[in-house]
Amino acid sequence: MSRIPGVSTREAGPVLRVMYWFAKRRFGAVPEPFTVLAHHRKVMLASARHELAVERASRHLPASVREVAVYRVAQQVGCSWCVDFGTMLQRLGGLDIERLKRIDEYVTSPAFSAEERLAIAYADAMTSTPMAVTDEQVERLRATFGEKGVVELTYQIALENQRARANHALGITDQGFTSGDACRVPQP
Repeated sequence: MSRIPGVSTREAGPVLRVMYWFAKRRFGAVPEPFTVLAHHRKVMLASARHELAVERASRHLPASVREVAVYRVAQQVGCSWCVDFGTMLQRLGGLDIERLKRIDEYVTSPAFSAEERLAIAYADAMTSTPMAVTDEQVERLRATFGEKGVVELTYQIALENQRARANHALGITDQGFTSGDACRVPQP
C-alpha cells in the first residue's frame, strides 16, 4: 500500500471517473500512481497530458532501445511498480521480456544488441549519483542514433528517473501487471 492512499472510484468525481475508465480500458487496471496523483487534480492532469505527449513524440528510436533503457532506470532506482508496469508495456509491445532477467549482464549477454547496450549504459550513467555521463559516451550515442535519438533517449531516461523516484518515495509498489492475476491485460 502506498504512503498516500489513492483516490478510489467511489470517491472520484465525474471527470476522474472517466479518466479511470480510460486508464482501466487501456491497461486492464487503473495504475496506482494515477490514483495517488488524483489528490492534486492539476498535477494529475498535467502529468497525464505530458505522458501522452511524450508517448506520441517518442518515435525516433527503436522501441526495444527506448524501453530497455527506461526499464533499466526503474530497476536501478528500485521502483517495483515501474519495473512491473514497464515489463507489461514491453510484453504488449511485442518485445522479449525474458531477456530482462539478464539485464545485469547486458555488457556480455547476447540477449541485447549493441544499440541496446549503449542505451543501458547511458541509463546507468544518467541514473547514478553523481551522474557519470561522458562526452565520449554521448558521441557514441550520437554516431549510432543521431542527435534526435540522443535527445529522445536522454529525455526518456530522465523522465523515468522522475517517475521511478516519485513512485518509490510515495511507497507505490508493483501492482501485478506482469503476474496476470491482478490485471488481465490482453495481448495486442
